[in-house]
Amino acid sequence: MKLICIGRNYTDHIKELENEKPTDPVVFLKPDTAILLKKQPFFIPDFSDDVHYEVEVLVKINKVGKHIDRKFAHKYYDEVGLGIDFTARDLQAQLKGKGLPWEKAKAFDGAAVIGRWLPKTDFENIDKINFSLKKNDTLVQKGNTELMLWKIDELIEYVSKYFTLKIGDIIFTGTPAGVGKVFANDQLIGYLEDQEMFSIKIK
Repeated sequence: MKLICIGRNYTDHIKELENEKPTDPVVFLKPDTAILLKKQPFFIPDFSDDVHYEVEVLVKINKVGKHIDRKFAHKYYDEVGLGIDFTARDLQAQLKGKGLPWEKAKAFDGAAVIGRWLPKTDFENIDKINFSLKKNDTLVQKGNTELMLWKIDELIEYVSKYFTLKIGDIIFTGTPAGVGKVFANDQLIGYLEDQEMFSIKIK
C-alpha cells in the first residue's frame, strides 16, 4: 500500500505559499508508516516548530492498473474520503531551499490522517464535492473538487504512467487555501459536504 500525494492542485493554495503554478501535477509519496492510527491523537514531532494541517479529498484504488486512460479511470475507485497531509513547514522550507526532497517534512510517522470512506455513488458529481476543515470549531479551510487544476480521473491517468496502482493505494488530491499551524490541544474536524469524516486531537 502506498500513499500518493498531489501538491499544488488548487490555485489559491499555490498563491498562499507563493509557489510557482506547475505545468504537471506535483507528486510525492508517503509510506504506510505515515498513517495516523485510528482514534489516536496527532503528536507534534520534536523536529518541527511549524506543523501545518492540509485537508484533502482522498480516493482509494480498488484494482491494479498501469497506464490508465482517463476515460477508464472512474473504474479504478469506488470510495471517496477525506484526510490531512500534515507538513512540517519549517523543515520543508529548509529542504526546498537546498533543492532536497520533501520526505522528512511530509512522510514522518503520523503525517497522514485517513478518515472514513463513503461510496462515490453518494455524490451526484465527483468533480463537485464540497469539503472543509474546522479547527476548534472555527472554519479554516473549505474547497470544492471543481476547483482542482487536475481532476481525480486526470490524476489517476497521470500517476499511473509512473507507478502501478494497486488495490488499497490512496491518492491525496491536494489542498485548498487556509493551511495553518497546529498547536497542542487543538481539535481538527473534517467534513465532506455536511458529513463528519474525522476528528483529530493535537498533542
